[in-house]
Amino acid sequence: MTSLNQKPTPYGGDFDPEGQKKELAELEEKTAQPGFWNDKQNSDAVFARINAIKSVINPFEKLIEDIAETYDLIELYEEEDDNNPEYQQEIDQKILALQEEFKPLKLQTLLNGKYDQGDMFLTIHAGAGGTEACDWTSMLMRMYLRWCERHKYKTEILDMLEDEGGYKSVTIQVSGPYAFGYLKGEAGVHRLVRISPFDSNARRHTSFSSVYASPVVDDTIDIDIKPEDIRIDTYRAGGAGGQHVNKTDSAVRITHYPTGIVVQCQNERSQQMNKDTCFKMLRSRLYDYYSAKLAEQHAAEAIEKKDISWGSQIRSYVFQPYTMVKDNRTGVQTGNIQAVMDGDLDDFIEAFLRWNQEK
Repeated sequence: MTSLNQKPTPYGGDFDPEGQKKELAELEEKTAQPGFWNDKQNSDAVFARINAIKSVINPFEKLIEDIAETYDLIELYEEEDDNNPEYQQEIDQKILALQEEFKPLKLQTLLNGKYDQGDMFLTIHAGAGGTEACDWTSMLMRMYLRWCERHKYKTEILDMLEDEGGYKSVTIQVSGPYAFGYLKGEAGVHRLVRISPFDSNARRHTSFSSVYASPVVDDTIDIDIKPEDIRIDTYRAGGAGGQHVNKTDSAVRITHYPTGIVVQCQNERSQQMNKDTCFKMLRSRLYDYYSAKLAEQHAAEAIEKKDISWGSQIRSYVFQPYTMVKDNRTGVQTGNIQAVMDGDLDDFIEAFLRWNQEK
């Protein structure tokens, strides 16, 4: 029989909830203050943070309770004179259940970056391969949307540039606890090998799409965006959205001259809402950009981040002549490529987080 050799202490390991509980109490106190509901943006941010803290604390506290209950069962078993095998079987089943309950919580202890707990922007760009690459970009978009659906994350497509066969680029905001922490490892070049459905001669093609991941940076973060450093363009939105979208210049594009970063949004109905979203995306990209610059200067203290370039693919997806998805960083691979394209990415995400922690 599996056993627990000591009664669990209230908390242990990397989990120390006292600071988070204090923050939670302060935030909940804010919600009771007069005028709190007058600022919707602020109230939404406060409740998002409350939910994020609860999503960390509550599962760990439930695990602690379940461990204590199992320990009590073990004590009862040890007090039995006849050592009833039914008790033994029940305890073994509970310990196995505890192990499954602990797995995702243990993984969360690897998500200790500054913005790992928050929302994120996921941008996919088609690379070499023309129509093939645009189709590959749409396949990757579907893959990530399915993964988010599996894990009950909220998604919003902020911008997409359509092309024959798929998309040249698409930007998705993913909202929910640890969204950036889990998906940050998807940044890089994704390589596809398959027999092209667009080739009448049924030849094998190789296509590339790059994925860029950045955290949603809070408006209070001090990132200086000088008016003379940016250009704001407005244009008529395309694609789905009805007559309003197509008859007004509501879409917004912002170009940041010093870095060359370009962000755009056409999802919202008003130009001002699209502009606000663009500035949020730009702050996020600039934070990531300057963080990477700082990391280059302090490589010993920073997590290594590979450049997104065609020579540094992080993962290969092979449909023919065999089926395989292989991560070039961790070596994790699977032959069930259809499951991966349906959003089954957990093994790759977990392997990356452990690999990144050990570097």
